[in-house]
Amino acid sequence: MASTTVSLMILIVILSVLCVVECKYMVYNTSQGIVPGKLNVHLVPHTHDDVGWLKTIDQYYVGSNNSLQGACVQNVLDSLIPALLADKNRKFIYVEQAFFQRWWEDQSEAMQNTVRTLVSSGQLEMINGGMCMHDEAATHYIDMIDQTTLGHRFIKKEFNVTPRIGWQIDPFGHSAVQAYLLGAEVGFDSLFFGRIDYQDRAKRKGDKSLEVIWQGSKSLGSSAQIFSGAFPDNYEPPSTFYFEVNDDSPIVQDNVKLFDYNVQERVNDFVAAALSQANITRSNHIMWTMGTDFKYQYAQTWFRNMDKLIHYVNQDGRVNAFYSTPSIYTDAKYALNESWPLKTEDYFPYADRVNAYWTGYFTSRPALKGYVRMMSGYYLAARQLEFFRGRITGRTTDSLADALAIAQHHDAVTGTEKQHVADDYAKRLSIGYKEAEEVVAASLGCMTQSSPSSVCKNPIPKFTQCPLLNISYCPPTEVDLSLGKKLVVVVYNSLGWTRTDVVRIPVINENITVQDSTGKVIVSQLLPIVNSTLTVRKYYASAYTGESPSVSPMYWLAFEAVAPPLGFSTYVISSGKISGKQTSYASDGRQNDTIEIGPGNLKLIYSGNDGKLIQYINKRNSVKVSMGQSYSYYAGVGFDSDQATGAYIFRPNGTSFPIQSKKIPLTVLRGPLFDEVHQRISSWIYQITRVYKEKEHVEVEFTVGPIPIDDGVSKEVVSQISTTLQNNKTFYTDSNGRDFLERIRDYRADWDLQVNQPVAGNYYPINLGIFMKDRTTELSILVDRSVGGSSIVDGQVELMLHRRLIYDDGRGVDEALNETVCVLDNCTGLTVQGKYFIRFDPLGEGSKWRRTFGQEIYSPFVLAFTEQDENWTNFQVPSFYGMDPSYSLPHNVAIITLQELEDGSVLLRFAHLYEVGEDNDFSVLATVELKRVFLNKVSIFKSNKLVIILLYLLLLICNLQMSLFR
Repeated sequence: MASTTVSLMILIVILSVLCVVECKYMVYNTSQGIVPGKLNVHLVPHTHDDVGWLKTIDQYYVGSNNSLQGACVQNVLDSLIPALLADKNRKFIYVEQAFFQRWWEDQSEAMQNTVRTLVSSGQLEMINGGMCMHDEAATHYIDMIDQTTLGHRFIKKEFNVTPRIGWQIDPFGHSAVQAYLLGAEVGFDSLFFGRIDYQDRAKRKGDKSLEVIWQGSKSLGSSAQIFSGAFPDNYEPPSTFYFEVNDDSPIVQDNVKLFDYNVQERVNDFVAAALSQANITRSNHIMWTMGTDFKYQYAQTWFRNMDKLIHYVNQDGRVNAFYSTPSIYTDAKYALNESWPLKTEDYFPYADRVNAYWTGYFTSRPALKGYVRMMSGYYLAARQLEFFRGRITGRTTDSLADALAIAQHHDAVTGTEKQHVADDYAKRLSIGYKEAEEVVAASLGCMTQSSPSSVCKNPIPKFTQCPLLNISYCPPTEVDLSLGKKLVVVVYNSLGWTRTDVVRIPVINENITVQDSTGKVIVSQLLPIVNSTLTVRKYYASAYTGESPSVSPMYWLAFEAVAPPLGFSTYVISSGKISGKQTSYASDGRQNDTIEIGPGNLKLIYSGNDGKLIQYINKRNSVKVSMGQSYSYYAGVGFDSDQATGAYIFRPNGTSFPIQSKKIPLTVLRGPLFDEVHQRISSWIYQITRVYKEKEHVEVEFTVGPIPIDDGVSKEVVSQISTTLQNNKTFYTDSNGRDFLERIRDYRADWDLQVNQPVAGNYYPINLGIFMKDRTTELSILVDRSVGGSSIVDGQVELMLHRRLIYDDGRGVDEALNETVCVLDNCTGLTVQGKYFIRFDPLGEGSKWRRTFGQEIYSPFVLAFTEQDENWTNFQVPSFYGMDPSYSLPHNVAIITLQELEDGSVLLRFAHLYEVGEDNDFSVLATVELKRVFLNKVSIFKSNKLVIILLYLLLLICNLQMSLFR
């Protein structure tokens, strides 16, 4: 009886224990915070949602096309909110506002108020805050600012908060401009990222320098430094701590009535992983990024397991775990009496392992990169014209703003997305352009018929524009003027200083003349449109418009246009006698003499024997250098190796192979404005080299493609400019169009580089330009879009212009970068057309050209056309001055934003263009007189609706003095 009683009591105790554990609802203690003296593990729940990659942005949002990737952002946000509401201690960070805004628009007012409460309490924190997580290599700083602004304005409007933390966890390398301009100067307290070179990461793990103070700007110095951290292994949780429904990590199974109870095992795993990370981190605070791409589609699985981990790990007591955010983590780091290593410059190039440099994407999809850059400059001008006319509800530049913002994503402008996704980005840009084009046309129509202060709803002149002018397709200019018609061209200048440039448009008439708005005949030049251009025009105009062009223009008409700052001028083209004479010369490759081209100070000398460029001479500044220019290609390593070249990765199979033959016949076209040299480099490369009378740089226009791959070899095409400069392995490339950073071949300042890829490992992103110098001379090359480039041998600079590949590089896109264009049933490899610009200067004098002309490349003239009858004389307002006619901005200051916002306020941004010490004349304090900038808009001062972003945000050398009234 006694034995039975004891057994019964034991059974009751066991059942009581079991009921304590599982018979009642288990309440996990997740309230823990920072504990001094312990190792504090900050668990940061997050998702990384690519704004397009394998699927389009809309497919990712709604969860369609799941055969490519099972991802639905709508599910993430839908399941996140109830999971947060279930426990006030749970936290989450969200980044990509392009997705969040889609979701927000679908929510009820009650749900929106609930989310506002979560944001206000700190449970849900908006991190980074841009429309996307933009790339940092192939993006221009103006685009980076614009897309970030769009997201931040939404967050401020809906939640009255401003993001504190930079969270660039997935871009493939990190720029100095991101650190100071889109980090410290935006107001972030810290910046975190995932991808740095594998050699750099190993070294930083060893000396506990993954977290640093990053000082990205020489000009701003310590005033713009920011606390920054690279994660130990990209941006994912420690291994075995993934808790999506289908992940294979062991869950925390704490039900003793079921098999596989593993609480102590999971606690031990947690502690071991925490101690391992603590060994490479300074201080007793470490961060775990609990999530990765498109996670939390069923958020409860993550939070259930993290609840248990926090509960049981803290019961164990060896380390302290709690829900956290990067803001809480940053505050904890700031509170420490700890010193941090100093980091300067950037984190390029990036390699994730041996032979795997992610430098191919600097050039991947060059046509898309060119389209993004063209639309960026157009958007800047369109916003200005929208401001001058006044913002009209229902017809705005907002659609183009959204498309450009999404295109800055690190799998968009980078060229690392699937083809159908690249098509989607281009489609959105095209739709945005068409809407902005209507704004520009209506604005110019109003501005040519009345003063800016007048109300204009229905502009009388109907202007059209030509987005395909680069391929000589422009229907408004291809009209027969011999019948008495007049073609009127409005030339708008979005720069802050008067600009003179040569305008080129296709025409069908030979006997035509150009006059300005006063009736003065303007010097013009007529050039034949070559067959290679017509072939590209016909094919690509058909691909873009869906129909074959009905007219084939015979000539390019070129004339010199002058436009005032933030203003336009008008030119009239009519039947008449061309004012400039054109001569031509064809070389058959048999001459032994030299051929000189250039109607002004600049002369290029070609060999009459082989047609190759041999010398550059500037008579004004006495620069005379030997110079050559050639094309080569790198053969990409294939799938049979441990690492193939692909959309991300550049891995050449040795040195480059020359493309052109030993002799290249050339045709020279000479005229009063410029000379041209036409050369057929190969069956798939055509080049036009221009030297202008009034300019001192060389313009190289290339047409590359379709790149042949019938031999089964991936090809990456480069143009090489060779000189006798002794640059001693050193060259300079820009950071997002801002600062120029010093690069030294086969060298890294932060670690001892083990060279395994002498070409790919020395490639850097170029958005503005690249230059090199020796003791007497500088060579500068500027580009019209993002490309990769380097100086692989002394005295030489190379730019990668185009890539066509036949293998995937194994980084997730699972598709070869083999772009094709189809018209009906005819598909060919992509042909790319673009430009780059070359100039030599005496040592120390090159920055003036790089900065001033760099702005002109980014902001070309906006041309608009209208056809009038023979009796037409002039517009009511033939010339427009947005600024005081006697005033222009200093040449070291640019307007990068002039925009009327939805509430009628005006956003104005200026940028100082020079770094400290860059130029003796222009690296100085600048003054802007705002009242003279806004000659026709003085009322904005009275209404207090001018929002000025001073350039402590945008790299002032000192401070920009703003003089409103004098």
